[in-house]
This record gives sequence, C-alpha cells and structure tokens, in this order.
Amino acid sequence: MTAQTAQFTADNTAILLIDHQVGTMGWVGSISFDEMKANALALAKAAKALDIPLVLTSSMEEYAQGPLLAELAEIAPDEFAARVQRQGVVNAFDDENFAAAVKATGRSHLIIAGVTNDVCTVFPTLTALEAGYPVQVVADAGGSPAKIADEIAIRRMDKAGAVITSTNQLLAELAENWTTEKGSKMIGIVMELLPQN
Repeated sequence: MTAQTAQFTADNTAILLIDHQVGTMGWVGSISFDEMKANALALAKAAKALDIPLVLTSSMEEYAQGPLLAELAEIAPDEFAARVQRQGVVNAFDDENFAAAVKATGRSHLIIAGVTNDVCTVFPTLTALEAGYPVQVVADAGGSPAKIADEIAIRRMDKAGAVITSTNQLLAELAENWTTEKGSKMIGIVMELLPQN
C-alpha cells in the first residue's frame, strides 16, 4: 500500500502541528492569517475530539517567531505543555525530542501542517516519507511568504509522495460517516470553518 492509497483513520494517525507561532504566521502571504489559524485550530480540535495523538512544536519562541497560538493551550493543554521547543533546528525531525515524540505516538500515518509550508512543513514531510510513513499535508493549515513559494513547496512534497489535502477534506476523511458518533463530532468542527453569511 503506497502513501497515495493508504487509508488515514482516527486509529492509525497522529497529527503534527509545526510552528503555528504568531510571528511566523504573520510572515505568510499565500493565505490569510485568520483562515490559516482557523484551519490549524480545527486540526487540533479534531485530534482531541477523536483521541488522535497531537504533537506540537515551535522554534525559537523568544525571538521574532513568537509564541504558539494561545488557543492551542486552551484546546490541547497537555500537548501544549509538552510541546517540543526547538532552538534553530529547521527540520523538526532533526530534533531528537520531536522525533521521539512522534515515535511515541505509536501511529503509522502522519498528518502534517506547518508554518511556513516552504520551510517548516516541507523538510519534516520529506523526512517522514523517507522513513516510510504515509503522510498527508494539510496545505491550508499553513502557508508561505509568497504564493509561488507555497506552490513550489506543495509540488515538491506531492512529487515525493505526500498526499496534499485541505482541512475540510481531511476532517471529512477522518469522520468517515456523518451519522456515527465520530462523524457528529466532526460536523461541529466543519461547521465552524464554513463562511458565516
């Protein structure tokens, strides 16, 4: 079974949120801050609702990158407290604490979202693929300084074997069936993402 055909479920998947920091998110120009934030928080909510392991990491919070989104501490307080705080390591998997945290989830499939896609997302995704993990990259829960940079990063990850997805698409995939208990938990999160007219 290849990364392209592997089924991602709440039982075999871990969610990795990489560097959703207020400073770094402010550098993104390929998607609006508010949309990117809402999508990242939806992934954290889905992880908690479906009991999916959630690994959080940040880079140099005391510098321009700033702290992780405060809402993550409200949604996932334990995971926020246990976040891996890297000091300048670009590829999160090169940090032994992050690599250990991912391995400790015991999950065979990885869902990855990061800021920025062209730095913080692409390199851990390539490493995870090389290690044999099926990977889905939630492209709209991250972004890059320019649209062309985002497109190039997404193309690189896709070519390497990652499944590129959107937040809404992923939530529906994890729900599997809207009429189940799992599906009903996902509906509320999906509804929060819909445009309010």
